Amino acid sequence: MTAPPGRRVDEPGRLTSVWRTGLDAAADPLFDWFADMVRSVVGVPVALVSLVGDDRQFFPGARGLGQPWQERRQTPLSHSFCQHVVATAEPLIVTDARSDARVRGNLAVDELGVIAYAGMPLTDEDGHVLGSLCAIDHQPRRWTAQELARLAELAAGCSRALRARIASDQAQVQQQAGMERERRAQAAVERSQLLLRASAALGAATTFDEVVDTVRTLVIGNLDPVYVGVSTLAPDGFVHLASGRQLPERFARQWKLYGADQKTPSGLAARTGRLVSFPDLAAIAEQTPDSLATFHALGWQSAASVPLPGEHGPAGALTIVWKQPHMLTDGEQVVLTALAGFVAQALHRAAAYEDQRTAATTMQQALLSTLPEVSHVRMAAQYVPAQQNDLVGGDWYDVIDIDEQRLALVIGDVAGHGITAAATMSQYRTMLRTLLVDHNDHASALLQRLERTTRALGLTATATAMVAYLTHDQAGGHTLTWSNAGHIPPTLVLPDGRISLLARGGPLLGGLRNITRRTHTRHLPPGCLLLLHTDGLIETRTRPIDDGIARLHQLLAVHGGAPLCELADILMNDTNPVDREDDASLLLIRTAPA
Repeated sequence: MTAPPGRRVDEPGRLTSVWRTGLDAAADPLFDWFADMVRSVVGVPVALVSLVGDDRQFFPGARGLGQPWQERRQTPLSHSFCQHVVATAEPLIVTDARSDARVRGNLAVDELGVIAYAGMPLTDEDGHVLGSLCAIDHQPRRWTAQELARLAELAAGCSRALRARIASDQAQVQQQAGMERERRAQAAVERSQLLLRASAALGAATTFDEVVDTVRTLVIGNLDPVYVGVSTLAPDGFVHLASGRQLPERFARQWKLYGADQKTPSGLAARTGRLVSFPDLAAIAEQTPDSLATFHALGWQSAASVPLPGEHGPAGALTIVWKQPHMLTDGEQVVLTALAGFVAQALHRAAAYEDQRTAATTMQQALLSTLPEVSHVRMAAQYVPAQQNDLVGGDWYDVIDIDEQRLALVIGDVAGHGITAAATMSQYRTMLRTLLVDHNDHASALLQRLERTTRALGLTATATAMVAYLTHDQAGGHTLTWSNAGHIPPTLVLPDGRISLLARGGPLLGGLRNITRRTHTRHLPPGCLLLLHTDGLIETRTRPIDDGIARLHQLLAVHGGAPLCELADILMNDTNPVDREDDASLLLIRTAPA
């Protein structure tokens, strides 16, 4: 098979850059990591960092290839889809290679099982396409826009890592002495490790503060700065200092917000879109005089600032400050430029997460009920989402003061997590609230009305729920009547300390049609504790439900007499958030003592 028309695969400048990466058909930890990330983020069986030579392609990063290809880590160009990416300098997206005229004759289809392919260009500083970061599936696949966007983001990071290796190679070539060559090689390794750590650590940061703290931790060992500054540039031309927590309060206030036209290192980098370096105070005084007083006051001597790349120009600046004169090396410039790219992506993600958190917090406040104040019981409730970044989910609780002597209690769980589950839950919650207020029915009848209503409105999501009435009697006790639709049974703690599960539930909501639900009744003497909760409180990835119930009863036996808010914290915090895979809600009701 011949190469596709377009740019020449054997173009000398491109081949020189491929050679200068220093990579070959051998595993490289950094690029194997990029392959791992593609498999994880895109969800494919095979991922490659493929560099294309004049007669072969080789894979410094490879995960999921069958043998002998995984061990060989190279193929002739007759087996290369990636050469199309090189020739066109564009992504190559293939849904089914067997019917795609561009690649159906490629030997990789039969010999490597390449059916679906998505490859993004990997480029050097001059725009040469060195190869591709590619995701491969063994069956036809329509790639989603989100999958391709994530692959492109990873390819941008992989390109920066390749450029760092090329820059390192160029620096090494200039050195003749063996000791200097060894020193620069070690520095290149450290830079590669720094970029690897940066890609992983900044990829996990979800807030502006986390981004700032992470980048400071990353560079403190390699560059030994006294201060690491992160600034963002607003559309109105003002620079916002995101790293003010590291400064004395007076200077944090002074530089919290200032115009990009002010002559400061970060302002100059953000305004010009280029890396700027100030090796000593004389350079600071000449080029950024507005910052000179701050440098004098804090004992700073030198600085470098690199723009944060944004969609429509610089999005801010990353600034490194030293307490002694410092001349940036070529390698440090490469590291700072690559690091600024990672920081810009992390800040963009953090802004998106912040928008999600704001929306989720607003929704959460609207969906979580305020417990009514009644004289004959005390109550506490708590909700924890399934994942740290999801502030809402499918669990809900509700308490409605029907009249002076009767409360309606609800606990429920819609399948799923996050905002989608929360939106569905809000529909269930609203309909059930309406039914509770407008219909004086038994609990079982209310659940049956709810099912008919959801079915008529086309709401197909499954859910579990328990509806109960707690009625205060003249003797000081209470009568609990309830119906359970597939939910975890409530737990009752009697005044003498005995703990028991109430009747288990029937079929869940949204399941079988035309079923008859039962209403259960239990008399509660004064001083009882009633716990309604979802399965997320007791079930984790390492603990089944029965073990979770046993653990819950142990906690109630020891702490059941604690104040309700304190008890709610104890029960909810007993499970490590890392192990919790589902939303968790609880509702505690303690009847007045005799």
